[in-house]
Amino acid sequence: MAKEQIDLEFLEYVVKSIASHPDDVKVTRTVDEMGVLLNLKVNPEDMGQIIGREGSTARAIRTILRVIGVKNNARINLKIEEPEGGRVRPQERTFTPRSEVKKNVDEVVDELKL
Repeated sequence: MAKEQIDLEFLEYVVKSIASHPDDVKVTRTVDEMGVLLNLKVNPEDMGQIIGREGSTARAIRTILRVIGVKNNARINLKIEEPEGGRVRPQERTFTPRSEVKKNVDEVVDELKL
């Protein structure tokens, strides 16, 4: 195993172990003056598993990658590519000014009793 590829191989191993579709896991590695950037692309169905509850799994993977980077004198960053149409944006709330409200609470409750 090439010393400079340890981070990439580690990431591939961990993510393929977690993912339901390990064949769809793609990792690319780029090096620049800022350090090493690992781009991770997975099947959209696996995004929840890779991110984890409140980002806990992704945070843990990033922490271990940071340790690997310290051992190899490199700064390692992980970018998890969001699949197209992956993030569902919450619907915008609409606000109705009081002047436009046509019924009061009592009238609405009375209608529900019918």
